[in-house]
Amino acid sequence: MKATWQRFKSSYLLYSFRRDKVAMASFAVLVLLILTGLAAPLVSPYNPYDPSSIDIMNSELPPAWQDAGSRAFLLGTDVQGRDMVSTMIYGLRLSILIGCGAVTLQALIGIFIGLIAGYIGGKVDALLMRLADIQLSFPYLMVAIFISAIFQVAFGIGRYAELAVPLLIVIIGLSEWPVYARTIRASVIGEKNKEYVEAARVIGLNRRLIMVRHILPNTITSVLVISTIQVANAVMSEAALSFLGLGMPVTKPSLGSLIRSGFEYIFSGSWWITIFPGILLVIFVLVINLLGDWLRDVLNPKLYKGA
Repeated sequence: MKATWQRFKSSYLLYSFRRDKVAMASFAVLVLLILTGLAAPLVSPYNPYDPSSIDIMNSELPPAWQDAGSRAFLLGTDVQGRDMVSTMIYGLRLSILIGCGAVTLQALIGIFIGLIAGYIGGKVDALLMRLADIQLSFPYLMVAIFISAIFQVAFGIGRYAELAVPLLIVIIGLSEWPVYARTIRASVIGEKNKEYVEAARVIGLNRRLIMVRHILPNTITSVLVISTIQVANAVMSEAALSFLGLGMPVTKPSLGSLIRSGFEYIFSGSWWITIFPGILLVIFVLVINLLGDWLRDVLNPKLYKGA
C-alpha cells in the first residue's frame, strides 16, 4: 500500500494535475457538489419530502435579496412552497445517483460485449457490432417514451413514481452501451496479438482468463476517460427526460424535474424556480467535462511520450 502511494506521488498523472489549475478547480467543485448531494439530509435547511416542513402559503417566494423575499428561504421557494436550496440539494443527489448508476450499467454491458467482439472476432464480432449499430439508431428518447408508457399502463402512475430511479437508470444505461463496446473492441483488437497475450495462450490459459485478467486491465484507461464524459451525458439525459415529463415526478425532485416544474412560471415572474437548478446543472456538467478533457489529454500515450 505504501509503495503504491509512493508511485502515485511520483506519477505523471499527479504531476500534471498539480500544474493544471482548471483541473484542480474543477475537481474541487465536483467533490464539493458530490459531498453536498450525498449529505443532503445533513446539510439541507429543510426536507422537501416532509409535508410538515412545507407550507403552500410560502409558494413562489422570491430570493431573500428581493423585496418580497424571506431570510428563511435564501433562493426562494417553488410552486409547492418548498425551499429551493433544499430541493436543489436533494435533486442533485438524485441526478448523481441516476448518472452513476446508468454509467455503471453502460460500462458492464459495453465492456462485456466489446471484449468478446474484439477478442473472438469474425462472425461474432460482426453480429455484436451490428447490434450496437441498431441500438444507436434508436434515440433514447424514443426508448424512454415506449418503456415509460408501457410501464405506466401496466403498473399505474403511482407505481411508476416509486420505481422512477431504477427505471431511468435502465433506460439511459441500455441506450448508451455501444459507446463502451466500440471503444473496448478497438482496444482489445490492438492488444490481443501482443506478446503477453501470446504467452498467456502458450501456458494454456482459457479465453475468459486472458480477456479478464490480461487484456481488460490494459483497456481501463479508455474506460476511465469515457466514464467521466458519460456521467455528464447521463445527467443531461435524465434532465431532458424529466423536462419532457418522462423522468422523475415532481414529488421526487431531480435537477431536470425542478427545471420543468418552474418553466411554465418563468414568464410570470417566478424565474428562480427554473434558473437556479439550471445553473447548478450547468456547473455540475461543466466541471465533469473539464475533468474528462484533462484526463483524456493526460492518459493519451502520444502526449505522455512527448512530455
